[in-house]
Amino acid sequence: MSDKMKAAFAMVRALHEEEGVTHVFGHPGGAILPFYDALYDSPITHHLMRHESGASFAADGFAHATGQVGVCVATSGPGATNLVTGIASAWMDSIPILAITGQVPRPMIGLDAFQESDVTGITLPITKHNWLVLNPDEALSSLKEAFFIAAHGRPGPVLVDVPRDVQQQEVTYHYPKKADIRGFKPTTKGHPGQIRKAAEALQAAERPLIMAGGGAIASNASKELHEFATTHHIPVITTLMGKGAFPERHDLFLGQPGMHGTKYGNHTIMQADWIIGVGMRFDDRVVGLAEHFAPQAKFIHIDVDPAEIGKNKQAHIPIVGEARQILHELTRETRPRSHDPWLQQIAQWKKEMPLGYKKKSGNGVMPQNICELLNQVAPDAIITTDVGQHQMWMMQLYQCNEPRQFLTSGGLGAMGYGLPAAMGAKAGRPDKTVINVNGDGSFLMSCMNLPVSVDDHLPITIVIFNNHYLGMVRQWQDVFYKQRYSGSSFTESKTDFVKVAEGFGAEGLRVTKDNEVEDALKDAIQAQKKGKTMLLDVHIDPKENVSPMVPPGGRIDQMMDLAG
Repeated sequence: MSDKMKAAFAMVRALHEEEGVTHVFGHPGGAILPFYDALYDSPITHHLMRHESGASFAADGFAHATGQVGVCVATSGPGATNLVTGIASAWMDSIPILAITGQVPRPMIGLDAFQESDVTGITLPITKHNWLVLNPDEALSSLKEAFFIAAHGRPGPVLVDVPRDVQQQEVTYHYPKKADIRGFKPTTKGHPGQIRKAAEALQAAERPLIMAGGGAIASNASKELHEFATTHHIPVITTLMGKGAFPERHDLFLGQPGMHGTKYGNHTIMQADWIIGVGMRFDDRVVGLAEHFAPQAKFIHIDVDPAEIGKNKQAHIPIVGEARQILHELTRETRPRSHDPWLQQIAQWKKEMPLGYKKKSGNGVMPQNICELLNQVAPDAIITTDVGQHQMWMMQLYQCNEPRQFLTSGGLGAMGYGLPAAMGAKAGRPDKTVINVNGDGSFLMSCMNLPVSVDDHLPITIVIFNNHYLGMVRQWQDVFYKQRYSGSSFTESKTDFVKVAEGFGAEGLRVTKDNEVEDALKDAIQAQKKGKTMLLDVHIDPKENVSPMVPPGGRIDQMMDLAG
C-alpha cells in the first residue's frame, strides 16, 4: 500500500491497523462522506445506527463491555449535536469513547454554512479533550492522542472534528508510535507513604467498610478488591456504576448505597468508623444529605482523578492512583484481622431490614419477579438498562458475578441508552447473552435503532417493563406531588410493542401474568442463541414503586417504604 493517501483513508487505516478497531457505530452525511468512502473497503464493521445518539450510546456499550475504546462517527451540524447526549453520558460515567465528526470545509467555518456547528465548543465541557483538525498532516497524530487520552488516567470521551476538505487532502501515512502530550501525565501509582497511612488506620479500625465505584471496574481491580476485602474481612458496597466489581452473592456484599440502596447497606454506612472509597465520586444519589453522610466515619479515598478526591466528602487519607495497584499494595501492607462483632451486627441488620416486596395478584406482573427470574435463567448475561424504575429494580435484585456485566447510564441518567448500548455490547462480546431491560417510555426514545440488531446480526433480548407510565416520574408525582400525573401517563396509548418489534424484523411476545414470565425469558434467550432478536412486552403492575427510597434532601438512613 502506498504511503500517500487521502487523510480520510489514512485515518481509517490507522483505526484498524494501529488501534485495533473492529467496530464503529455511526450515520453518514455530507461532511463525513470522505471518511465513509474509506470505510467501504475497510475490514472495520460499520453499524448504521438509525439515529446518531444511538451511535454514541452503542460506542459506550461496546467500551463498557470490552474495556476498549468505543468509536462513533457522525456528520457535521445535527449529526454531531445528536452525539452529544451519549458523549455527556460517557463523560459522567468515565467510559472511553472516541467520536469522529465531519465538519464543513475550512473556508466555510464560522460563516453559518449549511450543517455547521461548533461541535468542539459544544463538547468542550463533556470531553477529556477534543481536536479541530485544520492541518491534514495532524489527522493521524490527533487520532493517536485521542486514543491515548481516552484510555489513560480516568477514562472518558474524546472527539476529533475533521473538515471535509481536510479529509480529502493527501497525506503521507505515518502513525506516531507513542503519544507524548505535554501536561497529560496521570498519576497511576499510589504514594507509598499514603498507602502505609491507610494500612495503619485500617489496622485500628473496628467498623471498616469498602465502597467501590466504576473506577474499580475501569482499572480492572475486581480481583484485587476481592482479595483485599476477603483477606481483611471487610464488607463491600458497590455503587450503581461499580455493580459487578465485587461478586454479589458473597456474604460480605451489602448491595448498593443511597437513594434506592439497601436499608442495611445504608445503615452500615452510617455506623462505619472508616470508609475506603475506591474509584467513586460520593455523588448526591449515594450520600443524600452530604453533611449527615457517615457521621462516625473517616475516609480513605482512592481515585486516579485527583479532582474527585475531597470534592464531595473530606478525604482524611487521599491516595491518587490506579485502584488495582493501590489495593494490591494495601493488602500487602495490612495485617489480616477479623471484624467478627461488626460482621455479626451487619448480619443482624440484614435480617431486620431485608430488601423485599409484597407479592400481589391481578394487577399485572410483579417487576421484581422478572429481576429474580433473570438471576436464574441468565446469571452470566450482560445486562443493559435504560433509566427509571426498571433500572433501580435491576440494580437492587439482579446479582452480578463479574465486572462489565451491568451497563447503564448512571451519572447522566440518559433515557434511550439501553437498547443501542446492548447492540454495542453484543458487537464487542458476541459470546455473551445480552439482555436489554427497558421501560415503555425509554424504549420509545431509541426504538428506531432496533433494525440494527436484526440487519447487522447482533441478536439481543429486550424485556420491556410496560406500566403505561413514565414510571419513575409517576412515582415522584405519587409521593411528592399529590398524585398529579402531569405528562407521565401512557394509559391511553395504543402503542403495540409486539407489532413494533415485528415491523422491524424482530420477534415479539406479550406477557401479562407472573406465571408466563419464566418461559418467555427462556424462549427469548434461546431465540438469541439461534441468532434472533426477541422483544418481551411485559405488562407490570402500573402502581408498583421502587422501594425503599431516600427522599430528596434526606439522610440515607431515612428511607421510606413505598412497596405495595
